[in-house]
Amino acid sequence: MANYKSLDAISVADIQSLAGITPSLAQKFHAELAEIVRDHGAGTPATWTHISRRLLNPDLPFSLHQMMYYGCFKDFGPDPPAWSPDPASAILSNVGQLLDKHGEEFLGSGYKDPISNFADFQQFSVSKPGVYWRTVFEEMDISFSVPPKCILHENPSHESSVPNPGGEWLPGAYLNPAKSCLSCNSKRILNDVVLRWRDEGNDDLPVSSMTLEELRQEVWLVAYALDTLGLENGSAIAIDMPMNVKSVVVYLAIVLAGYVVVSIADSFASTEISTRLKISKAKAIFTQDLIIRGEKSIPLYSRVVEAQAPMAVVIPSKGRSFSTELRDGDVSWHDLLDRVIDSRGNEFAAVEQPVGAFTNILFSSGTTGDPKAIPWTQATPLKSAADAWCHMDIRKADVVAWPTNLGWMMGPWLVYASLLNGASIALYNGSPLGSSFAKFVQDVNVTMLGVIPSIVRAWKSSNSTAGYDWSSIRCFGSTGEASSVDEYLWLMGRANYKPVIEYCGGTEIGGGFVTGSLLQPQSLAAFSTPAMGCRLYILGDNGLPIPQDAAGIGELALGPHMFGSSSTLLNADHYSVYFKGMPSLDGKVLRRHGDFFERTASGYYRAHGRADDTMNLGGIKVSSVEIERICNAADDCVLETAAIGVPPPEGGPEHLVIAVVLKNPDHLVDLDQLKKSFNLAVQKKLNPLFRVSVVVTVASLPRTATNKVMRRVLRQQFSQPQDMNPKL
Repeated sequence: MANYKSLDAISVADIQSLAGITPSLAQKFHAELAEIVRDHGAGTPATWTHISRRLLNPDLPFSLHQMMYYGCFKDFGPDPPAWSPDPASAILSNVGQLLDKHGEEFLGSGYKDPISNFADFQQFSVSKPGVYWRTVFEEMDISFSVPPKCILHENPSHESSVPNPGGEWLPGAYLNPAKSCLSCNSKRILNDVVLRWRDEGNDDLPVSSMTLEELRQEVWLVAYALDTLGLENGSAIAIDMPMNVKSVVVYLAIVLAGYVVVSIADSFASTEISTRLKISKAKAIFTQDLIIRGEKSIPLYSRVVEAQAPMAVVIPSKGRSFSTELRDGDVSWHDLLDRVIDSRGNEFAAVEQPVGAFTNILFSSGTTGDPKAIPWTQATPLKSAADAWCHMDIRKADVVAWPTNLGWMMGPWLVYASLLNGASIALYNGSPLGSSFAKFVQDVNVTMLGVIPSIVRAWKSSNSTAGYDWSSIRCFGSTGEASSVDEYLWLMGRANYKPVIEYCGGTEIGGGFVTGSLLQPQSLAAFSTPAMGCRLYILGDNGLPIPQDAAGIGELALGPHMFGSSSTLLNADHYSVYFKGMPSLDGKVLRRHGDFFERTASGYYRAHGRADDTMNLGGIKVSSVEIERICNAADDCVLETAAIGVPPPEGGPEHLVIAVVLKNPDHLVDLDQLKKSFNLAVQKKLNPLFRVSVVVTVASLPRTATNKVMRRVLRQQFSQPQDMNPKL
C-alpha cells in the first residue's frame, strides 16, 4: 500500500491518469469521493464500504478499484476489511434469524445482536454441541427415521478397545441423506427448481432446469435400475464422470438405494482410477463414453477399460451410440433404464441405515504413495450442509454454482449444501474459464458462486466476465488453494463488492474447520472464524497450543469433537494418522491436521501451506512421494528427486518445484528438456492438471538421521526470494 496515496490526497488528475477514465468522469468521481471522505474519514472501514457500494462498479478500470482500496487502508495496518456486514441484512441471514429467536437463551443477558455476538455463538457451538446441532437440524428440517439417543457420546464404552477421541455422534440414529435431499418440507415444494444447467456451445439458448418432482422421478428410476445389477447391499459403486445432471442423479440414487459411492475425478489417468477401484473394492462403475469440451472429445470410458474396472454402466455422450464397442458385461445407460421403465413414477423406498454406515468413499493424498481412502457416513452430508447454512448463508430459492467434480469433496458438498438447504444447483457443462461460464452465472442468477483462485486468475487475465451482470451474487466461496489479495479484490468488484467467504477444511472433515461469515468483517485472503462446532489450536515450538487468543504461527491442531469428521480409514490406521503423538488438552487428545496456520493480532487466520509432505496443486492435494516416484523413472540421468510445493512471493497457489540429484553430477543436463520429461510423465501417469514449474539440481537431498528426506528444508530454501528461480 506504500505506493498509493491516502484518499484525502488523491486529486482529480490522479484519477484521470488511469486508463479509461474521462475528464468528466474523474471530476464526478472525485466530488463523490470527497463527500464520502468528509462524512466518514479518509481511512475507515465505513469509508471503504461506501466507496465500494456507491462509487465502484465492474465497468471502471481495476486500477481505480486498487487506488481506492489501498488508499483507504494505507495506514490501517494488517487485515483491512474488504467487506463489512450490514445489520439489516445480518438479521435476515440464517444465523441472524436463529439468534433473533434464541440469542438470549443461548448466550445469556449479554446478547446484543448477531454481528456483535457471532464469535460468542461460535464458542457456544463448541461448548454446547448437543444444543447447537439439535437446533441446526431443526432449522434445516433434517428428519431421522430413528432419532438419535443423544447428539454426542464422548466416550462410548463399546469402543473402548479402539481409540476414538472424536466420540460417537448421533448414536442410534437411522437416516438416508439422499432421501432428505428429495423430500418436501418447509424449504421446498415439488414445483421448485432444484437443478439448472447449460451445455457449452448452447450459450444463447434458454437455461435447462429440473424441478424437485422431476429429480425425484429420475433418481427413483436409477435406484430401481441399480437393484437389477445383482449387487449385495452396501456394495461400492464408483462414479467417474463430469459434474453434470446425470452424475448428480446417479450419486443420489446410489445413496438412496443403500449403496456406497466411490468418488473418482474425471481427470484421472487409468492407473489412478485402478488404484481407487481396488482400494474401495468397487463392484461397478458409472462413466461416460466421452467428455465433450467444445470441439474436443476426451476419452473417458477407454480409461476406465484400461484401468480394468469392474462392470461399467456407460452413458453415451450424444444420442445412444458410442465411439467404441462396449466390453462384454458392460451395459449402456439406456439399456439399464429400459430394464425398469415400468417403474418410472413409482417412489423408491429409501434404504435407511445406521448413522455410521458409509455413503461415500473419497480419496485424499497422504504422505505415502497410495491415497487415503476416507469414508463419509450418513452424518457427513449434514456437516457439509450445516457449513453452507451457517457460513455461506445458503437458503431456500438460492442458486449455487461451484465448478468442481464428484471426485473431490466439493462435488458431494455442493449436492448436499444446496439440496438440504432448499437451494438449486447450477451446473455448466463445459470449461468454467471463459466468458460462456460468466454468461451462465448471469443467466441463472447465481446467488453463491464458488471458486478456486486459479479460476479467478484466468477470468481476470482474460477479462472474461466483462459485460455480464453478476449483481444477483450475495457471496462467493473460495477453497482449494491459497488466494491473493489483488485477485480477490478484483473478484469482489465483479459483483458490486459482495464478500468472499474463504473456506478451508478437508475430505476427512466433510467440510471446513476455518472459514468466514456474513456476520463478520471479511479480510481478503484470510479466514475470520473457526467453523461452527470446531475448535482450533496453533502449536508452538514446544508442541503445545499457544494461548487461544494469542497471535502466532505454527502447526494447526483441531479439537477432537467435530461433527461429521472421519473416525476410520479404509487403508490406514485412523488413530495413527490423526491422533497418535498429538498433545492433550483438558484430557482430550487433539486432532492432527497438518497445515501451518497463523493467527494474526487482529484475530484473522491465514494459511501457510502443509506442515507434512503433502502439497496443494491447483486445489488438489497430492503427496510428494507420488510425484517423485514418477519423476525418478522419467529420465535415465536422474538418481533421485524431491517434489516441493513453493508458494510464489506474490501469494497464490503453490508451484511444483522438482529438486534433482543427478547420477553423474559432472554431466551437463538440459533442465528445460528434463522439465518437459517430468511434465509429460506426471500428466500422463498422475493427473493432466499438474505442471512442473521449475527443475533445479542439488548435490544431495537433506535427510534426517533415519534417512528421511527433509522436504521442509528444501521448501524453506526455495521460498527465499534470493533463491527463487525467476521462472517460478
